[in-house]
Amino acid sequence: MHLKAIRLFPLSVLVGAIFTNVGCQTVSHSKNAGGVQTAQRLETVISLEVNLDYLIHLPEGYGESDQEWPLMLFLHGAGERGDDVSRVAVNGPPMLIEKGEWDFPGIVVSPQCPKDHWWNAPEELLALEALLDSIEAQYRVDSTRVYLTGLSMGGFGAWSLAAHAPDRFAAVAPICGGGDPLMARKLKEMPIWVFHGACDNVIPVERSQQMVDALKSKGAAPRFTIYPEEGHGSWVPAYQDPELYRWFLLQSLDD
Repeated sequence: MHLKAIRLFPLSVLVGAIFTNVGCQTVSHSKNAGGVQTAQRLETVISLEVNLDYLIHLPEGYGESDQEWPLMLFLHGAGERGDDVSRVAVNGPPMLIEKGEWDFPGIVVSPQCPKDHWWNAPEELLALEALLDSIEAQYRVDSTRVYLTGLSMGGFGAWSLAAHAPDRFAAVAPICGGGDPLMARKLKEMPIWVFHGACDNVIPVERSQQMVDALKSKGAAPRFTIYPEEGHGSWVPAYQDPELYRWFLLQSLDD
């Protein structure tokens, strides 16, 4: 089935509660006190307008029954940012779909990051969550088998989004990316398969190694594939490896 480009129209994401004005308070001062501090509380609503173009692929047989399907969220690299969603299909799963080389039995969603934005920025993490909410509301998604992957900038985004919403993803596969090792405490229970090229001179393999080491220090057992002869394009052999997709499909939040 061919990729379909869809626009996600403005959507409000609420972070916080209802704004409350704090009135004047009478503060009693102790004669022996130095500076005086009073405890206050801010309660507010912050709305985020989300505009994401994305490609969506529905598997063969979708719609023929009430079957729920796995979902894979793919995050592209920095070179594919902008407002031409067709650029998203130059690498990774959407490229394989376009070439007719894809047989993953699930839904694939490939959003486009706006120009000069980054997938691991807080507002983009919220936008991606809003996108997943929208997809799960519109399509027959098996919410226990939602998978996350990305390359380069999308690899950084995959690490960040997995840590931002660790209960949402059954598994994550970051490729030639990196992240904050402190994320490991949120990711230690998640199945993770990391890929990187040993000769990568754009994002050194050490960025992935740091994340793998941090996970192991928390008792996790991530898979880590290093391609000895690959540079920054390690996503090519990674996404061409059918074992990656078999591994994804073995993972479920119900396990």
